[in-house]
Amino acid sequence: MLPDLTAKRARAGLFAYFVLLGLVVGLWAAGLPSLSARLDLSAGELGAALLLVSAGALVSMLLAGPLVDRYSSRVVCWFSGPFSALVLLGPALAATYLQLCVLAVLFGVGIGISEVGINAHSVEVERRYGRPIISAFHGAWSLGGAAAGGLTAALLSLGVNGQALLVAGGILIPFLCIAPARVLLPAEPVEADGTPGAAAKGFPLGWGLIALLGLAAFAAHLSEGAAMDWTALHAKWILGAGPALAPLTFTVYAVAMTTVRLFGDPIRARLGPVRTIRLSGVLGTGGYLLVLASPLVPHALGLPLAWIGWAVTGIGLATVIPVIFSAVGAAGGAVGKALSQITAAGYTGLLMGPATLGFVADHTSLPVALIIPTVLAAVITLAGTPAIRALTTREPVKVQELIAE
Repeated sequence: MLPDLTAKRARAGLFAYFVLLGLVVGLWAAGLPSLSARLDLSAGELGAALLLVSAGALVSMLLAGPLVDRYSSRVVCWFSGPFSALVLLGPALAATYLQLCVLAVLFGVGIGISEVGINAHSVEVERRYGRPIISAFHGAWSLGGAAAGGLTAALLSLGVNGQALLVAGGILIPFLCIAPARVLLPAEPVEADGTPGAAAKGFPLGWGLIALLGLAAFAAHLSEGAAMDWTALHAKWILGAGPALAPLTFTVYAVAMTTVRLFGDPIRARLGPVRTIRLSGVLGTGGYLLVLASPLVPHALGLPLAWIGWAVTGIGLATVIPVIFSAVGAAGGAVGKALSQITAAGYTGLLMGPATLGFVADHTSLPVALIIPTVLAAVITLAGTPAIRALTTREPVKVQELIAE
């Protein structure tokens, strides 16, 4: 069945929403050096501020799920999208470190609520479409972040003030959210007694199933965060790559991941969710194994092998979260609470990755530290495959049985 005009318009609007929210996060990340210089922050002070952003995001993610289930993802997107951009003004205008810390929490809250809102709505739009389309939304978010980084670099090179860029983003992006928000899907109707309508009823997600899906999301995000933070450093420190080639290593990984997210939905549709999640973990593990093997081959082959490994890793990890969210949506029912818990679990992995690998690398070596995401990439298959199978077959399965598989 072909999607109707309402679904097509909602898809286009949500695609724009993902780009805009990726732009918000990208502006924040790209503006950190200017912010740090303006307030004369030490590395420790900046790290603490970033931790407060993460804490605000993590707590708000858990609170956003019930809001989605009660008021609809459309309503949450309507206020969280502009709000997440508006709160950029807080850190941008903070005059002291104490003000920055307080406003950093508020910025994190905006990011956390918007993440749950747009992902919950992507599940509803895909459900309306009747075929996989979620991966492209995540690719759009990556495009927004990349655009923010490129725009910031270009304008700073022209002498534009970094603080002015954040202020401009905080003022303009909320207005840019209005048009795409208007075409989002309407809220699901409710019955006369206030319970969800027929379209919102579905397969119940028990705690064991959510735990396994959360574990797969945690493993995927930690492995993804490890790749984002350590690709260039691995090329420089371990493989001896020069200042021009080392950053290119991250580019190889990022391009592979973004490409698959933008254009991988038809492949996902052909393979099905169970085979896709299984293959994702296998490719993620295989890619990391190639990276670990790169110092062991002749020097001239080490960097090309690492590039292949990082590309394979990006291809594998690209579809994990879309598959999980898609399967939760396909099971039917109110998805807000489940998605918020799974999103929070994944976000925890993204936060823990850099610190954990840095600690292990500092006490052993970077190759030893990279064994952690290698193992966790395999966990994606081990935890995700039985959980996705249980969702797609809609057969309640005890967590002990899932783990036994």
